[in-house]
Amino acid sequence: MAAIVAGLPEQNYADLPNGQRVHYLDNGSGPVVVFLHGSGSGASGHSNFKYNYPYLLEQGYRVIVPDLIGYGYSDKPEDVQYHLDLFVECIKQLLDQLKVSSCSLIGNSLGGAIAIKFTLDNPSQVEKLVLMAPGGIEEQADYFHMPGMQVMKEVFTSGPMAPERLEDFIRRGLVYDDSVVDEQLINERWGIFQQQNSQVISSMVVPNMAARLPEISCPILAFWGVNEKMMPETGIQTLAKNCSNIRLTLVSQCGHWVMVEHRDMFNRTTNDFLRNG
Repeated sequence: MAAIVAGLPEQNYADLPNGQRVHYLDNGSGPVVVFLHGSGSGASGHSNFKYNYPYLLEQGYRVIVPDLIGYGYSDKPEDVQYHLDLFVECIKQLLDQLKVSSCSLIGNSLGGAIAIKFTLDNPSQVEKLVLMAPGGIEEQADYFHMPGMQVMKEVFTSGPMAPERLEDFIRRGLVYDDSVVDEQLINERWGIFQQQNSQVISSMVVPNMAARLPEISCPILAFWGVNEKMMPETGIQTLAKNCSNIRLTLVSQCGHWVMVEHRDMFNRTTNDFLRNG
């Protein structure tokens, strides 16, 4: 059982058929929207989307916010390979357990890759996709050349980890305007980071699915920060040229976290897309 972190809400747990236990938030009624968070030290569903899911809840949606396997309050097994298929399997089993037959998926970074693969595997279950600088559309090695990845390597290999080092990475690697990074966010991420094992990063495998993007027929709304440091900007063209039903929004003065850095625009645009396409 994960230790509770101050300010990080705990709500529901699902024991999945694959033996894993996943924590999730589930609130509201109406059309179902599932938020899939990104990777990184101390990540969780709430810390990624706390400025977004309450807004959609107010707009009349049922919002489900899982902690991915290896993150948040979910299980953190040390004896598995964290392949994209494992993440997708856990989300599929969770939604089946909750009897969710149709939903829209919102995913950033790793969560975007999970959303893409989930849609490819279960096309009839996904109504719409919202992607924010998704992974899984380039070769995995290409990501490690990005400036944000170099900052991560520098910060995490230069001495014992501390909250200040985690904060340094978030400010320099993930966002354009670091005024959006507050003490509560650092505390949430640090509290989970202390419970994580290195396996979730060291064994992660996210294949390149670019060639399969034309198979996705549902409407897609994508966001990409112009000042993105974690994902190669070639991903913009990959999405634009391979997705047949996509609206792509480039956001100036924005890094990897458009849903945090430009939360009001993101919320309004996403709500309009979910309602009107």
